[in-house]
Amino acid sequence: MDSGGGLHTRRQILTRHPDLRLINANNIAAAASTAEAPNRRFEYKYSFKGPHLSQADGSIPFWVHSGNAIPSADQVRITPSLRSQKGSVWTKSTVNFDNWEAEVTFRVSGRGRMGADGLAIWFTTAQGLDGPVYGAADNWNGIGIFFDSFDNDGKKNNPAVLVVGNNGKLVYDHPNDGTTQALGTCLRDFRNKPYPVRAKITYYKRTLTVLINNGFTPDKDDYEFCTKVDNMVIPQEGYFGISAATGGLADDHDVLSFLTFRLSEPGQELPPPEAEMPKQDKDKYQEEFENFQQDLDKKKEDYQKEHPDVQGQPIEDMYESVNDREIRQVFEGQNRIHLEIKQLHHQLAVILDEQRRYVSVATDEISKRQGESGGQAPSQEMGAVVATQQEVLRNLNELRNSFYESLKQIGASQHQGNAVGMGTYETVQHFNDIKEHLHVVKKNIEHLITRTGNPSEKQVMNCPDPPPMPSCLGTTHFLVFVVIQSVLFFSYIMYKSQQEAAAKKFF
Repeated sequence: MDSGGGLHTRRQILTRHPDLRLINANNIAAAASTAEAPNRRFEYKYSFKGPHLSQADGSIPFWVHSGNAIPSADQVRITPSLRSQKGSVWTKSTVNFDNWEAEVTFRVSGRGRMGADGLAIWFTTAQGLDGPVYGAADNWNGIGIFFDSFDNDGKKNNPAVLVVGNNGKLVYDHPNDGTTQALGTCLRDFRNKPYPVRAKITYYKRTLTVLINNGFTPDKDDYEFCTKVDNMVIPQEGYFGISAATGGLADDHDVLSFLTFRLSEPGQELPPPEAEMPKQDKDKYQEEFENFQQDLDKKKEDYQKEHPDVQGQPIEDMYESVNDREIRQVFEGQNRIHLEIKQLHHQLAVILDEQRRYVSVATDEISKRQGESGGQAPSQEMGAVVATQQEVLRNLNELRNSFYESLKQIGASQHQGNAVGMGTYETVQHFNDIKEHLHVVKKNIEHLITRTGNPSEKQVMNCPDPPPMPSCLGTTHFLVFVVIQSVLFFSYIMYKSQQEAAAKKFF
């Protein structure tokens, strides 16, 4: 364990060199293990996440959006990947927590090797709906955590994460990427990651800590230490916000969730959420609830007047129970099996007709050959073919009988289920019988495939007989052909020589 002086020395090093990565998340967790963790309570009025993030009119509950922000069911696209776009989302109500923690999940993606301009997470006394600082207003009063993706100063120190505070009088230093005003910074590449990037921003006991999940792993709790600012005083009340902007280059800036938690010291009890609600809001919600209850009672009365036959019937009888749904699904599956077996039965009948035709043709061919050969016994090959065809025909008949038995079993079980009731022992027994018959059908099909495949494997390819001797080309013919070829060759050589001698006379 480090002493107090050692921790103080490391804080001085991090303050002088904010981009130095000497402390990782494991060391931070080990140092914080000596102190008891604060209590956390989720605040839904200052949070959003998917699914069903936006309402039908495109608004976000408890939040407002401006500029080019596009809410959807799963995320909020702060800016699309177009040039010179600005957008932001802000909480409608002010936050008056002494200590808080925000977990932001976002994705910055673009086609180019470099992106612009970046994304910012705010806690300010006023809603900066529009402005030059990542799509939000300048001269803010509060704190901003900037994810800067464009290198304005040309020092090749981007993408970077910066913590910049303002009392409402400072103008953001764009040419230097805000490095002259940054209270803490770290280099992190947050563009085009396989998983969404996560930022955990904690303000507890006047200490602001920023942890980053770099988006290389699906583990949501795999955070790395980015920066830490001690003795930081921010406004007591303010608005949470997220903004983004694009310039000459463009990225898609998508925020998937923004989760806010109120932190309290161990042992300190937080007031219940109802006690924190103003009386005016309580009266308004109570009035809405009473109006809704009156409308519901009126609709119940109108329904009972229109349907007098269902009066006094338990409401549970009007809906399908879990057992009824399961039995209905079983019978629907049985009906599908019944239809499939009927189709197989029909196809099997067609195959039987074809097989009978093949056996008839083979028998006629055998009789014909036997008559031509004067009563000799049929050949061994034809006998094997006929035996195989008869075996196939017998197997097909057995298969057809199995299908017929399965159809009878399914019909009997369905009739019994409709007449007597479902879920009885007899119905279960019929299900087992159907299963056994289907197993028999499967075995018959496999046996049929095996029987039909064996004869073809035993057949032997007979080569044609060689032609009778002597061969077509005799010795005399061959010698005459050679002599003629030799005479033609020498004649051509002599003719060529005479032509060349005649041509030399002209030179």
